[in-house]
Amino acid sequence: MNTRSPQTISDGSGRPVLSYVEGTRAGRPYADMAKVLGPGADEVILRRLPGWVVSGDEDLGRRLLAAGASRLRHAHTYSRDLRAEPAPACWAETGYGVVACDAVPPAEVFPAWRAAYGPGHPDHHDTGDAALLAGELAPLLAGRSWGPLLPCGGLLLRQDRVVAGVLVGTLGADPPFGGPWVMDVFRDPAPRFAGLGGVMLRRALALATMHGLPALGLAVTEGNPARRLYERLGFRHTASAMTVIVPGEVRADAAAEHG
Repeated sequence: MNTRSPQTISDGSGRPVLSYVEGTRAGRPYADMAKVLGPGADEVILRRLPGWVVSGDEDLGRRLLAAGASRLRHAHTYSRDLRAEPAPACWAETGYGVVACDAVPPAEVFPAWRAAYGPGHPDHHDTGDAALLAGELAPLLAGRSWGPLLPCGGLLLRQDRVVAGVLVGTLGADPPFGGPWVMDVFRDPAPRFAGLGGVMLRRALALATMHGLPALGLAVTEGNPARRLYERLGFRHTASAMTVIVPGEVRADAAAEHG
C-alpha cells in the first residue's frame, strides 16, 4: 500500500498555503492532489517547486499556465463506490490468460502500453521510448512511483505477449478522491484486441470488490472517448483537474522546503 501522506508548504510567515501528495511523474517530482490552503500558493509553487509536475483544480492550473507553466494533462476524476455498488463476481472471469503486473519485465509490457497512446490520442507521449520506459512505466510497475501495485490489477496475454493491462495502486487520500486507484488502463490498439481494456477494468472492479476495497477511482483525459466506458461501468464524476509542469529546473532541495 502507498504510505505517502500529504505534504504541506508554508509561506515566509509560516502559514500553510499548499498541500499535496508527493510522487513521480514523467521523470519529475510530482505534487498530486495539490490543494490551495491560503493566499500566495501560486507564487510559492513557482518559487519552490521549479520543474515539478503539479496537479490541482482547474483554476490553479489555469493560473499556473498564465504564469508560464506548460500543460501536461487536463483530466476528470471518477470513482465507483464498491460498497454501495459492488461489482458482479462474474466480471473476474475474463476467458483470457491474465498475470500479475510484476510477472512480466517492463520492457515486454512497453510495446502494447506505448501503442495504446499513439499520435492523436489525448495521452500521446512525445518522449522517446527509452526515456518513457525508464522514467514512467518501469517505476510504476516496480512500485516506485506510488507504492506497490494492488493484486486486482493485471496484464492480459495473447500468444505469450502483453496486449492489455490495468495497473492499480493507492493514492494518499480517502475515496472518492484517493484510495485504490487505476493508475493506467491500456490495450494494444489493433482491432482484434478491441474491448480488452474494458474486460480488464471489469476484472479489476470485481477483484477489488472481493478484496473488500471501498472504492476504485481513476482519471481520464479531456477528449478521451474511454470516458463513456467508465461511466457505463458505474464510475461517477467527482472532480476535474489540470496537471502542469512548473517552469524552471528541478532543484534538489525543493522537496525539503515544505513544512
